[in-house]
Formats: sequence, C-alpha cells, structure tokens
Amino acid sequence: MPGSHLPLMEEGMARWPFGPPNAGIALDFTGVPPALEELRALVGDRWKALPRLTQTLVAPGGPRTGLPWWTGRHRWARRDGHDLGRQVDEADGTLRDAVRLWFHTPFPADRPPWSLHLLRGSAEGEFSLLFRMHHSLLDGRSLTTLLRALFDDGGPLDGAASLAVPGPRRRTVRPAPSAGAPPGLLTAGRAVPLPHRGTREPAYTVVRLRTDVLRAAREAASARTATTNEVFLATVSGVLRSCLSAAEAAPPATGTVSGGDRGRGRDPGREPGQVWLSVPVDERPDDCGEFLGNAFANVRVPAPVTLSDPAARLTACTGLLTPVTRPRRTSEKLFEGTLAAVPGATMALAGGKIFAPSYAPAACSYVHLREQGQTLAGRPLRRLTIVPMVPPADTATFALGGCTRGHTLSVATNSGSQDADLLAEAFLDELTLLAERTP
Repeated sequence: MPGSHLPLMEEGMARWPFGPPNAGIALDFTGVPPALEELRALVGDRWKALPRLTQTLVAPGGPRTGLPWWTGRHRWARRDGHDLGRQVDEADGTLRDAVRLWFHTPFPADRPPWSLHLLRGSAEGEFSLLFRMHHSLLDGRSLTTLLRALFDDGGPLDGAASLAVPGPRRRTVRPAPSAGAPPGLLTAGRAVPLPHRGTREPAYTVVRLRTDVLRAAREAASARTATTNEVFLATVSGVLRSCLSAAEAAPPATGTVSGGDRGRGRDPGREPGQVWLSVPVDERPDDCGEFLGNAFANVRVPAPVTLSDPAARLTACTGLLTPVTRPRRTSEKLFEGTLAAVPGATMALAGGKIFAPSYAPAACSYVHLREQGQTLAGRPLRRLTIVPMVPPADTATFALGGCTRGHTLSVATNSGSQDADLLAEAFLDELTLLAERTP
C-alpha cells in the first residue's frame, strides 16, 4: 500500500549492490510508430486507476554508511494526481542503446521509478515500447498485466484489483520426486566459472530462437512433450556444463564456452557439489492475478550438469516447476517478518552467501504473452524481449521472452564484456543439440 514500508523482497532489491535495480520488457511491433501524444493518452486511459504507478521510493535517512541506513527501511510515498503521461517519452536508437544508457542510470528520487519509452529503432516500419522500472516497484507478472492492457483488446485496469495483495494462500513449486528435498536458505552449491572474456563489466545481449528448433527440442523428452520452460532449464544446464568443461580443459585465464562438451577435458560430473539454478516463481493465487507489485519468490532447482546427454538433461528437468497453491505457514511469515525488521543487517549477513556464484551461478526467468492477435492500434506484436537487472558478480541471468510469434533469449552477465555474447551462442548450440535428439 502507498506509504507503507517495503516487504523483504522489495527491500532487498532496493539495496541491490551490483548497480541500479532496473529491469524491463521491450515489445517490438511492425508498423508506423504511434504519435507520442497518442501513446500518452492510451497510457492515461488504461492505467489511470493504478496507485502503484504514482508512488515514489523514499530511502532511509542518512548516508549509506551510517546507522540509519542499516537499521531503516525504504517506503513508498504517495504522489496523488501525478500525470502518468509525464512518464512516457520517445527516443531514436535500439534496445541495446537504451540498456546501455537507461538501465545503468538510477531513477530520480522525486518521480515514480518507471518509464515507458517509444523507441523508433533503425528499421523503417518497426518500433518498440520499452517499459523500464525499479524492480522494487513491479515484477514480471505485473509488467505483462500492464502491457496487455495497452493492446487493442485490452481495457482500463481495475485499481482495487491492483491493490489486492495475495493473502494467506500462495502459489509455490512442488519439488519433483527426482530432485530430492529443496536446498536450505543459505545452502551453497557449486560455482560455475564463466568465460571472463573482455573488460570486467556488466554485459547484455539478445538472440532470437528459431521456432522449429525450439519445437523439436520440446519433443526430445522421453515421456511427454516438454514445456518451453523445461527446455529452457535443460538448455541453460547444458551451457553451465560446457562452462565447467571448458574451464577444466584449459588454463585458468583462457577458458571459453563451447556447446555440447566439445573440447572437454575431465567430466564435470566428477566434481562434488550440486549446481543450482535460481528461478522466480509467481506466488499469486488465481484470485489475485491483477495485483501490481512484487509477488514472487526465488526458488532453486538442480541443474543436471552431470548428465552428458541433452535429452537426459531435459528428462531431469521435467516437473521441476510444477506449481501448487497452499496456505503460507506461520513459520514462513514469522521468519520473513523478522528479517524485514532489520533489512540492512539481513543483507550484510546473508548477502555474501546468496549473491555468491556457488549459491546460484545462473538465474532463469521466463515471461510470455500467449494471447493470439496482439496489436497496438492495429500494429501487430512481433517480439517480446526481457531486460533483467545486472546480476551478481560472476553469475549470469538467462531471460526468455515469448509471444505467439516466437521467443527471444536475453543474457546478462557481470563478469566480462564478451561473456553475454558467448553464453548466448552456447545456448543456441545446446538448444540445437537437444533438438537433434528428437526421437
């Protein structure tokens, strides 16, 4: 609610130590770009009843090194009557240009921490809408709710539904029988060395996935057609396996990524320790689907890097993200409330573990729009691309964006300027290898 302190997840993102906690989604359309005033009017009509979009983020008082910063909490402040059209602008350039400029720049403290950019791009007859946000404000499900409302078959969003905070019942993931018990909150696993190529700095890249290859990869499962998310996890696991292989086959400073264990030295499966993937899971029950805010939990699932066969890795990923809805346990609410009461101390004590590469060397996020016929003022949607936050040092984020026209993969790293491109190429290699295993 406006004026309230941030819950634990949002407070943690407000204190993100690797750069501004900015994230977003880009929607690419075919057609002549709309006029800026037309877009502002559409935003004003469809989002006018949403208090979340008029709030500003207020940091704890005092310098970041002082006691108030460590003991205080961020809060939301009301900006009643704020004109949403002021948050919409336009620019020439590509998504890469925007990410390089905007996603590493903090939002001003005196305005709501989000913006919608009309990108005219470099090709005639194409344009993009890029929604940029401070991640404490919204999560991926909130973004798809907002952006769907702008489509021609959408309508104004309901303010009361947007404030309907998920109650005692939450969606979560039921552990697959083959995966064993989930890891403890601070249980470490095995780090995976990334390529570390180029200047040590954040990097971001985007590649398109071939629809026929993705479809064939889904057929590689032994028991049933796999979900796109299961293929996604299995392919990322293959990339991490190839990273381990490359690091073991080459001197420490010259490791590279190669798909399918090409050039492998020792089998990476011989090393001890489980490799974990971090996956955000939407916690909204069915009756809170339009809630705007952050209602997700990061769960860790095992990456089957010990398996050399891509189809076997896909089978191992089957059922890892089976959702169930259950009441929140009293112990869970008490634990979260205790940690949220002293967020600075919590981050200081836990940050060294939860941000370490051994905790989760890769995060995997999948956002999709399944509806047919998505158009904006008659202009058809052709692609959805995710821009994740800058990940923790020496880790990678793989983000899959999907719509009825196809899928794109975004990769963000914080280990080397060439690493995002190398890992994206490795993902395409691994996906092709999996598709070739189709029975």
